[in-house]
Parts: sequence; C-alpha cells; structure tokens
Amino acid sequence: MPTAPKYYNIFIPLFQSADICYNVSMSQAFMFQKVISQINDAQKIVVIQAENPDGDSLGTSLALEDVILYCTIDIPKYLRYAQGWDRVTYEWPTDRDMAIIVDTSSTSLLLKTLEIRGVMSFLESHPVTVIDHHTGMDSDLQFDHTFVNEPAVASSQVVYDIAQEAGWTINADAAESMLLAMLSDSLGMTTQNVDAASYSVAAALVALGAKPSEIESRRREYMKKPAEILEYKGRLIQRIEYSLDGALATVHIPWEEIEQYSDKYNPGVLVIDEMRLVEGVEIAVAVKTYPDGKLTGKIRSNIPIAQAVAGYFGGGGHGYSAGFKVYDMDYDQAIRELIEATHKALQDYKASN
Repeated sequence: MPTAPKYYNIFIPLFQSADICYNVSMSQAFMFQKVISQINDAQKIVVIQAENPDGDSLGTSLALEDVILYCTIDIPKYLRYAQGWDRVTYEWPTDRDMAIIVDTSSTSLLLKTLEIRGVMSFLESHPVTVIDHHTGMDSDLQFDHTFVNEPAVASSQVVYDIAQEAGWTINADAAESMLLAMLSDSLGMTTQNVDAASYSVAAALVALGAKPSEIESRRREYMKKPAEILEYKGRLIQRIEYSLDGALATVHIPWEEIEQYSDKYNPGVLVIDEMRLVEGVEIAVAVKTYPDGKLTGKIRSNIPIAQAVAGYFGGGGHGYSAGFKVYDMDYDQAIRELIEATHKALQDYKASN
C-alpha cells in the first residue's frame, strides 16, 4: 500500500462488509490510481471550492491537512460551525504544484476564480483533479484535468472511495469534517440518495472520532439569529411569489439587502426551506441580484429536477439541490426563463414517472 504524505493523511478504508461496501469498477480503479499518483507526486496542493460554498465543499476541503484552501468569497457565517473554516483564504497562492477542485465541475461556479490573473495558466500547466458527486453533469472546464464523478451523498464520500483504493488513514479532525460534509448535503442523512454505503461511511467516521452531537450542537449555535434577522425573514416570506399553479416558489433578494444582511445570515438560506414546504410547491428558488449585473439562483426541490433547472442557465448541482449564476440578464427576464425551465423540467419528470 502506498503511504500518503503527511499533508494528505486524511483517508480511511470503507467498512469491509460484502453487503454494503462499494464495488469499484475497473475504470474507477484506474481513475483512482491516477489521482493517488498525482497526490503522491505533489508537494504543495491548493484545494479550490466553488463560488457558492456549502457544507459539503467546505467539509471536504477541511478534511485535507496542511494544504491551501481557496475560495473567492468569504465563508458564510452559517457555515462557520465547521471547525477550521478560517483556514480558507481568498488570496490565490502562487507556490502550488497541484490543484484539487471539490464539489463542482462547472465553469459557471468558478468564474471569479478563473478570471484571476495567473489562475488559468496555472490550471493549464499543472495537474488538476476534480472530485464531485453531482452525477449527470459533464465537466465543462477548459483545461486538462482528471475528473472523478460518481453517485454519493457528498463529495467527501467520493474521496472516501479513493481512500479505499489507496489504503490511507484519517485522524479525528478530518473524520469530523468529512462527516459534516455528508450530513450537510444529505440534510442529516435523510435525502433519497442516502443508502447503506452512506451509513457505513458515516459509521466508520464516527468510529474514528467524529462526534455527530458536537457537530449538531455547533450548527444549532450558528443557526441563532439576531432579532432583526427574524423580522427580515418575515418580510421575505411576504414577498414569495408562486408560478405554474403554485409548483414554483420564488423570492427576490436585491443587492441592498444582500449588503445589509449577509454578514449576519444568508438571506436565501433564511426562507428557502419554508418555501419548499408550502403545499403544492415542487421547487423553490431564491434569486439574488448584484450591481455588476450578476444574478444567482439557489434551488431546492421536492422532486429531483433542481439540477435540470439549474442546467438551463449553465449551472449545476444534483436532483434536489442546485444553483446557477448568470450575467447581463435582468430579474424579469430571469424569472420568465426560470418559469420556462421549470415547466419543462416538471413535464419531463412527469413523463418519465
């Protein structure tokens, strides 16, 4: 078995149960070995998150020891229950010899990163591994890279598969970060993509020192809101609009409110779950508009169409959670196209079920 470098002492084998462990195909095994070889050959690695970091991208990144963790935006406050979140920097490092992109393979979620001077030339001239769990999405990244993409609850679970092939070990801190990523993306192991293998990985991480009760206690602490945020949430709820006979719920968050409230709590996160749980709603979208012409959409759905709707705008994600980012499109046009994309996704879903 190869020995991982100190800065990558992060992985553990899966529980060896014939009933629940993954069956790795020959093509997967070949891809895993290529990634393992790249990691073993690298001395200094930068781990890149998308420009809409979530619990999975942050937790998966934090599981990596002694590497530079990069994201173009500050980590949102609601994610700061993840220990070590302050290791993430938005200053591009200039001394790396490999990059790992986690939890996305979409150019639209890396636009700011790719625009930074020197980044594209680095990615075109150095080994790049992309680790993602959003299946059904082909990478549109315009540089040579090794793409590892398979169905899993979170990207950290894909990393776990690579670990099985490498035989690497993991410490308690990294185990907690990986479990946090899984719990975050699966809404506490309750989404439809959770299976027996997911629970076996989670159990192994707990055995190695991850404490779900401590993760949840910190998460609840960071979920606490100032009184003004609760009042603002009430105003957002009053602004929710419904389309397609109530199947689509949308809310608009303009730049003035992003600027005023985001430092205290992410406005979209405040209401999107309530929107999704309204009777008759199948998909909820929080749309933010920015002064530079950028418009973003955070999508949550009750049926697996979120990825299809996001893909209409060049975004990505998975069936129940996705996002997109566009430029030079005003809010009214975006809503019209969002309604069209949702209508088609709903029709396609009904036709196939």
